[in-house]
Amino acid sequence: MDAIRKQATKLREQVAKQQQAVFKQFGGGIYGGSDNFVSDETELQQHQKLEKLYMSTRAAKHFQRDIVRGVEGYIVTGSKQVEIGTKLSEDSRKYGVENTCTNGNTLSKAALSFARAHGQMEKERGNLLKALGTQVAEPLRAMVMGAPLEDARHLAQRYDRMQQEAEAQAIEVSKRQVKVRESAGNIDNASKLEAAEAKLQDLRSNMATLGKEAVASMAAVEAQQQRLTLQRLIALVESERFYHQRVLQILDQLEGEMVSERQRIEASPNVAVDNSMPPPPSYEEVNGGFIAQTYDGPTDSVGYFLGEVTHSYQAESDVELNLSVGDYVVVRKVSNNGWAEGECMGKAGWFPFGYIERRERVLASKVAEVF
Repeated sequence: MDAIRKQATKLREQVAKQQQAVFKQFGGGIYGGSDNFVSDETELQQHQKLEKLYMSTRAAKHFQRDIVRGVEGYIVTGSKQVEIGTKLSEDSRKYGVENTCTNGNTLSKAALSFARAHGQMEKERGNLLKALGTQVAEPLRAMVMGAPLEDARHLAQRYDRMQQEAEAQAIEVSKRQVKVRESAGNIDNASKLEAAEAKLQDLRSNMATLGKEAVASMAAVEAQQQRLTLQRLIALVESERFYHQRVLQILDQLEGEMVSERQRIEASPNVAVDNSMPPPPSYEEVNGGFIAQTYDGPTDSVGYFLGEVTHSYQAESDVELNLSVGDYVVVRKVSNNGWAEGECMGKAGWFPFGYIERRERVLASKVAEVF
């Protein structure tokens, strides 16, 4: 009889171990890397909710980290682009300032416009990179490394460990129950069973309380992750949109300036002295001065004014004056036959009056070049 009882006890223990193996294989949670014992429907629901929250917050954390890495890489690459663009802008500005081309200053003007525009664009790019760093990367990095997420994860892991302890205690209670049935009336076994059951009940009560706290903490973190990540993505899009709008405005203005200058050049007449145009007067013929019929506008007290050369002119005689586009001429006399007399670069002579345009305001440096 005793042998049969002992064999039955062994069989019960084997069944208990097999049940435990099944719990470990199919009832385990993923957070904390532990197995979990679920005793009733309430605990099961709480366990499943905490498991989903853990997975959700972990995925959001990885997404935030991906955004931070992407933005940081964009900042590094963008900083190099700012450096290259700034160098190009400076080289263009240098050419525009130092150009001494005798065939006009059209390219110099274009180079200066290009330099100004690209300087503005690189400034806007720098502002974009700064905004991405302070408004996107830093807040997300702070949340990834912040205490709320770690505290919630610790609570979930504590809940997981307490589930393991409750699982082990449930096995202990099962063993005590077997012993009590086998030795009916044994006070010591009954007392140990009662203590084991009390401990299991206490563990389950504490586990329920801790589970609610962990669920609340993880839910709060999840809501914060969702809200903050969306806000930072919107800030990223708005920063990029504003940057591209500003760059488009700058490029539109630059293109307009360059196209306008090109059209002006292409529309200019093929200026050459017409065969029917009389030769310039000799100085002997102008002792009494000339009537400026081809110029309508005020002059200073001596009748002089400054003109900017709009078309180059190659002198064909000693009394004529060479002109280059962009030069400034002090016009002293204007003939009624289409010629004007003046001084440029220290030389005096005649030139077609239609090759210049009067200028009311001229930089002092340009006036100095005339003489």
